[in-house]
Amino acid sequence: MGCCNRRCGLIAGAVFGAALAILGGVLIPVGNNVIEGTVKKEVIIEPGTTAYDTWLSTTVKVFRQFWFFDVKNPIEVMQYGAKPVVVERGPYTYRTRYIPRENITFNPNQTVSFLLPQGAIFEPSMSVGPEEDKVTSLNLAVAGAYSAVPEVLHVLLQNRIKASNSSLFQYRTVKEILWGYTDPLLKGNVGLFAPYNGTYDGYYTVFNGKEDIKKVGAIDMWQGKRNLQFWNDTYCDMINGTDASSFPPFLDKKKPLYFFSSDICRSVSAGFEESMNLKGITVYRYTLQPETLASPTVNPENRCFCRNPKTTKNCTSAGVLDIGSCQNGKPIFISLPHFLHGSPYLQEAVLGLNPSEEHHVTFLDVEPTTGFTLRFAKRIQVNMMYGPSKVITVLKKVKDYTIFPVVWLNETAVVDDETADMFKKELISRIQMLEIIQQALLGIGVSLFTLCLISYCVVRRRDNQAKLV
Repeated sequence: MGCCNRRCGLIAGAVFGAALAILGGVLIPVGNNVIEGTVKKEVIIEPGTTAYDTWLSTTVKVFRQFWFFDVKNPIEVMQYGAKPVVVERGPYTYRTRYIPRENITFNPNQTVSFLLPQGAIFEPSMSVGPEEDKVTSLNLAVAGAYSAVPEVLHVLLQNRIKASNSSLFQYRTVKEILWGYTDPLLKGNVGLFAPYNGTYDGYYTVFNGKEDIKKVGAIDMWQGKRNLQFWNDTYCDMINGTDASSFPPFLDKKKPLYFFSSDICRSVSAGFEESMNLKGITVYRYTLQPETLASPTVNPENRCFCRNPKTTKNCTSAGVLDIGSCQNGKPIFISLPHFLHGSPYLQEAVLGLNPSEEHHVTFLDVEPTTGFTLRFAKRIQVNMMYGPSKVITVLKKVKDYTIFPVVWLNETAVVDDETADMFKKELISRIQMLEIIQQALLGIGVSLFTLCLISYCVVRRRDNQAKLV
């Protein structure tokens, strides 16, 4: 009787273990559906969702750090055609994106429209010196006029340069170079980012994701158009992806992320590099790929971004993008800092550059389940071009076209501790708890079933042997 009870108990244990395992197995698809449903609900851009609260908030601090290239031999460059020697100075740090989105409009076609105000507040505690620090840098007006004025009119330009006592290089404050000053040559306001404070980026129209979660955050229109008007090419004028603040949920490492940046007037892609831990949250790091600014000879898709064969070695240069057409005619060339991933001649034309993957690459750290960007570093270098001239005195000794680095910036932000804790509590912890329950039920069930089944076999064998004796 006792043996029967013992065997019956083991059979019951095995059945119970099997039931637990089955329950754990059943919970996996059920749990995945619950997780997917929760995430889809919370990443939609509409009032009351986590995505909307994050999208609307300005609590996460965004900073722009600037490093200037201080020219140490301006006289030698102009009088003897020497290569410029530069020393990096910075950072000079400003807080940006501290003003909430404006003119938010929810449209009937499941899109949201808004304006993104622009402003910059100097942060002395995060800077190497005050805004009044002076650097020797390229004369923005002279370089700009040189690019804009046809060669046949260089005589007139020379007269203006001489009359205004302008030179190829100038000694000005950080504040002036960034945000503007009254220039004697152009007799107007000149600055790399002038005007900035009080201006807007947009008008943006993005999909809210309610109809199709795969399109959440994707840009439908920018400045009222679905395509750019800068490159005169269907491919280069495409607006792809989001603004990089978030992406559709459930990331696939094998697929790149696409985003549009108005700073560089084009869409780009970033590829998965590695998984990382950010304040207790697993994130995927995506980096801008070298082929993004590759030479058209390497990446033929970039040919439509080449605007001036004369300054890009007949469109064989890598690492620079002429964005003058979207900068109101300013002859601005964009690159990665220190010409990272650029053609060797770019780095050889200016002495003192030291490109580094660690310090100069652009990256995004994205939480893979929700698609929220929790940390990013957008690193861009602003360059201008000057070259030889037979009549402009300050350029007579220049031997070749030079893409000169004026400043590089690092726009960066990271999720704060409070938001990270909320994120873990409200979403990640729930997902993890559900996964733990699933795994526990499955693990305990399988273990109990196996143990009871083995024990039953052992007991039955012993009972059979006892009967034979």
